[in-house]
Amino acid sequence: MTDQRSAIPDHKPRPWVDLLVSIIIPSVILMKLSGDEYLGNTWALLIGLAFPLGWGLFELIRYRKKNFIAVLGVISVGLTGGIGLMEIDARWLAVKEAAVPLVIGLAVLISTRTKYPLVRTLLYNPTVLDVDKIQQSLRERNCEEEFDDRLMKASYFFAGTFLFSAIMNYILARWLVTSPSGTQAFNEELGRMTLVSYPMIAIPSMVMMIAIFFYLWRTIRRLTGHTLDEVLAPHLNEKAEQKK
Repeated sequence: MTDQRSAIPDHKPRPWVDLLVSIIIPSVILMKLSGDEYLGNTWALLIGLAFPLGWGLFELIRYRKKNFIAVLGVISVGLTGGIGLMEIDARWLAVKEAAVPLVIGLAVLISTRTKYPLVRTLLYNPTVLDVDKIQQSLRERNCEEEFDDRLMKASYFFAGTFLFSAIMNYILARWLVTSPSGTQAFNEELGRMTLVSYPMIAIPSMVMMIAIFFYLWRTIRRLTGHTLDEVLAPHLNEKAEQKK
């Protein structure tokens, strides 16, 4: 009997495709094609948001990436479209923009009280690090408790990145989107907000995530004595050797 997992293709990060489909194309459509001489308000909103929504659904279905954050992303785009199409007060857009990362941040905090903190799933996991080897070294050096404390701090830092995103999303939405929803001006402002949010929010959040991973890695190195190459997941080391 064939293992169904083998039929699922490996997911390879494609940041330029993500940027093009989720940010650039929707922003151009909303800012440049919302006039009556082109697509009009409704169609520009539908087509513009169809790109990130369709791409998110494709990723979920194609690669079985049915995780909490991915699902929230799809819901977020759908809510944005609903606010525009139903002509709901634009102030709710700012609430929605802040609510999505805030919910994720709260989920990270709540997960610290369970056996499976989200930071373990996203940063300290077997697809990136050789977790079994690290845990064995921690046991041998009697450092498991100290490492768990550090991992808890990393979880708080991780939740903090989403709090930062929530605050910045709210400020950006209130600042840039001021026109009534369902209008050409609303679409153009929404496109501008989508475009500006990448350098103002996404990049700083990414830098903070890298800093958290570096903090976690420095902790692993200090407590286990292993180099980065020694604790990388085996499949990553194999790929590195093949490239050499």
